[in-house]
Amino acid sequence: MKRRAAPYTASRSPSPKGGGERSCRHTAPPPQGEGDREAVEGAVLHHCLPALRLTAAGLAALALSGCITLLPKSEPAQLYRFGAPTPAVSAPATTGAISVFRAPGNFPREAAGDRLLTITGERAAYIADARWVAPAEVLFDQAVSNAFEAQPGRVRLVSRGGPTRADAALRLDVRNFEARYGQGSSPVVHVRIRAVLVRGQDRAQAMEQIFDAEAPADQNRVTAIVAAYDQALGKVLGEIVAWTNSSAG
Repeated sequence: MKRRAAPYTASRSPSPKGGGERSCRHTAPPPQGEGDREAVEGAVLHHCLPALRLTAAGLAALALSGCITLLPKSEPAQLYRFGAPTPAVSAPATTGAISVFRAPGNFPREAAGDRLLTITGERAAYIADARWVAPAEVLFDQAVSNAFEAQPGRVRLVSRGGPTRADAALRLDVRNFEARYGQGSSPVVHVRIRAVLVRGQDRAQAMEQIFDAEAPADQNRVTAIVAAYDQALGKVLGEIVAWTNSSAG
């Protein structure tokens, strides 16, 4: 009695007489004796090998096809930066330069990475497919150095362990660094920084001030939002540089 072919097509091969498809394991009759058993096993093996090769090749092709077509195609994220160096303002050489050590400050963890943070009411999100070229905290440190180098004044930032002894220390704590969505369709970039300046050898003289700036984006596009980041940060850093020069002396 013939058995019905299994529904799994990978184990089926065309019948040699063109009588439809059958499973390889169901084409040979049961063996009658030892000699007949060996003959039958050889015939079954001979008949099944081509089909097994075709099945293996088909499965490999199917797996390869899945690797190509099933994986999602993601666009690479566009990279942006803020705080690019600006041409230094030409000014006569100043005497009696004041060395100020830039002390480590704080940066909001949610905005410190390479993603652009947005705030809508109580909800926070990141702009899709857009990244800073480096973590925002690193770009901010570079922007601070560029701002002091570009503006005339007596203050010169020095690093820890440098050859010059610092006359004061400046600490900058970033409180806000985000693009806020409100009533309009375009966001407003908000930058808020707390500056603390400590003077004197005993570090007893300290002063602090909050610097705050907002810059609306012209459009709800990443390039316009990045330009607003540059504008808001540039305004805040310009005020910090002027305040440090007037307070450190």
